[in-house]
Amino acid sequence: MFKKRYGQNFITDANLLRAIVSDAEVCGADTVVEVGAGAGALTKELAARAKKVVAFEIDTTLKPVLDSALSGLNNVQIFYRDLLKVSPGELAAIVGGPYKVVANLPYYITTPVIFYFLDDPHCRSMVLTVQREVAERITAAAGAPEYGAMTAQLNVKSDVTVTRHISRRMFTPRPNVDSAVARIDVRPKFDTAAFGPTLKKLIAAGFAMRRKTLVNNIVVAFALDRPTAEQALTAAKIDPLARGEVLTAADYVRLASVLASAEFKN
Repeated sequence: MFKKRYGQNFITDANLLRAIVSDAEVCGADTVVEVGAGAGALTKELAARAKKVVAFEIDTTLKPVLDSALSGLNNVQIFYRDLLKVSPGELAAIVGGPYKVVANLPYYITTPVIFYFLDDPHCRSMVLTVQREVAERITAAAGAPEYGAMTAQLNVKSDVTVTRHISRRMFTPRPNVDSAVARIDVRPKFDTAAFGPTLKKLIAAGFAMRRKTLVNNIVVAFALDRPTAEQALTAAKIDPLARGEVLTAADYVRLASVLASAEFKN
């Protein structure tokens, strides 16, 4: 029944599943998107609280299991598709408005799924069961060893918290690592419409070569000479000798705004 290639590790403990739904603050007015319906245990708990559940499951062999588990639930739609191949426009048509995401994610798709929803203006929040290491990374403070490009990008558009830790013993089959539930509340904190691509490029550059100072990475990524790169950092009120991993999301936004200005564009 379990397929390793799909990263299937199911939670069956009803109390834990209800706690995860509670972490998401699902109520009767909510539409919830679930990624990886699995055997339907979490789907069923979501359906008990939400107005509508739209679940995606890539493994078509689970259809008989889901048909049985979700029998009689009229507020659930199952799509046997790879969510990451569904366009944002198609998802909007399926869901029909704002939504929350609740999912026990296969570990190998965690990052692409997070950014798929983070860029969708209809997504209000994500409550995701992820590898504990990932949870530590996306909640790390600037300057911490776990802090990286993903953390900075998330901090530009959301607030991230860990709501609970889950032992590997709670999954079937048992994975090799422990997990955590991460809650991502999507609420853009900065107006980056005028320089969004520059910001993404800058954050990627900031962590491209962690041992080098940020000015060196900017010189390479933006094809600037060193004096101009130093001038941009100074204009953004950032130490020219700083490394990318010590900059907060606000620092990156400020510097991206400077780099996108006419003065610094090549």
